[in-house]
Amino acid sequence: MAASTEQTLPDPDVEDGIKYWASQPASYDGVLGGFGNGTLPRVDALGSRQFLQHLLPELCTVPSAIRPLSAPSATSAPRRPRALDVGAGVGRVTSDVLLHLFADVLLVEPVAPFVAEALRRGRASASLPAGAGASIALDENPMAVPWKGVRARTTSVTFVQATLQEFDPARPSAAPKARVLGRVGYGSAEGGGDGAGGDDLDSGFDVVWCQWCLGALSDPDLVAFFKRSKAALRDPARGLIVVKENLCSETGEPRAVFDESDSSLTRWVRSMSRGTQVLMVGTMQVGPCVEGVV
Repeated sequence: MAASTEQTLPDPDVEDGIKYWASQPASYDGVLGGFGNGTLPRVDALGSRQFLQHLLPELCTVPSAIRPLSAPSATSAPRRPRALDVGAGVGRVTSDVLLHLFADVLLVEPVAPFVAEALRRGRASASLPAGAGASIALDENPMAVPWKGVRARTTSVTFVQATLQEFDPARPSAAPKARVLGRVGYGSAEGGGDGAGGDDLDSGFDVVWCQWCLGALSDPDLVAFFKRSKAALRDPARGLIVVKENLCSETGEPRAVFDESDSSLTRWVRSMSRGTQVLMVGTMQVGPCVEGVV
């Protein structure tokens, strides 16, 4: 692992990164680097939900002090709330965070075994018998917990295989190398879903969620992705790009660390907004991560 205070580090190589992650298990433990079998998935998911509801109180699905009295539910609002989950792995954030707050999620992942497992999990949830798996706790067997609303077809997930270097959130259907693998839940065929992405594929997002994946982008690719994501927000005044990443310490000189194993960069926090002219609001979460809104 190499570190530098200057721009002398190599850029991430997307093919090397995909090759590394394709060699890891397609499971929570695999995508979380060996931390998927303890309390981390639950603590991380709950912290993410709280963070989103703090910034967008209308997403709260139960009566509370933060939810506006006039706010409709996610599935009964005039416009169904939509989220984009990029670098989504096996669908952990989609299932444990976003489907609890949004009606429709577009899941994007470049690693074939990961996105195939996410699609399998989504289809399994869509075809569950009524009541099956309802008693499974997230900290007992997170991979077996049914995806909220998918069987009842009140929520939906669309699955796309693509790299962030090529993917355009404003026009998912136009990305030349993106593959729409299927959709489950609302707007899909009966049973386990169909192979279509739905007619809302290019309808924009209320939130773009980026977690533990932006290190795979070079600085120019990162800036370009942020700009494309900003263009995909339905409401520029309320829409959010959420970044949850491991970051270098803010003490001392700005620096970055290059990890040869998966060809990724860990950046200094302020470098995440380089060239984007954005406002960052952030909170620290206990553990090896930071989350913020761009």
